[in-house]
Amino acid sequence: MYKILVIEDNPDIVANIYAFFEPKGFELDNAYNGLSGLALASSNRYDVILLDVMLPGINGTKLCKKLREDLHNKTPVLMLTARDTIMDKVAGFDSGADDYLVKPFSLVELEARIKALIRRDQDEHFQHNLTVGALFLNPNEHNVKREDRLIKLTPIGFKVLHTLMSASPRVVSKTELEEKIWGQDIPSSDALRTHMHSVRTQVDKPFSKALIVTVPGVGYQIIDL
Repeated sequence: MYKILVIEDNPDIVANIYAFFEPKGFELDNAYNGLSGLALASSNRYDVILLDVMLPGINGTKLCKKLREDLHNKTPVLMLTARDTIMDKVAGFDSGADDYLVKPFSLVELEARIKALIRRDQDEHFQHNLTVGALFLNPNEHNVKREDRLIKLTPIGFKVLHTLMSASPRVVSKTELEEKIWGQDIPSSDALRTHMHSVRTQVDKPFSKALIVTVPGVGYQIIDL
């Protein structure tokens, strides 16, 4: 039985989620504001957290950031929001969210996204440290450094970087990268682009030389030229 925390201030959406998931055997808790949601998330174990962005008390982006950075909570987070611009998605992913679903959404799609997050969370951890130039990735400690500078990545961003570094110097196609990260449950067409933007901002932007390269019409590679 999977346990889901729903942090959403719209009672109709909460009621619909309960009506859809409870008959399927899911166990649900809910909070109607950010502060109550943070209290529940910090004191209980959940398989997935459904998190609205616009919340009273504390918004979803700040809540997610607190979970990741202050509480070191790694529970998969699926953002629910009416905002669908690239920058809104980047902000959500940078706060530590794992996936992003725009309202109004299908409950069938929501279930598929939840199950995909749970499957990924249950996957075995990668075993081997990776190095490309001065970039170092330790999968067991979920740790990334470049030139001894610690780099903070979202869970999906970490998988993007791990996939590229594992294949280096080979070019990884967009399709292969999506399948490595999401399996058969690939989200919207701009999801990979959003994550790549975030990874590049952390891995390349603060340094004089870019390691991540876009190969037009093919995919991406990470290489120390």
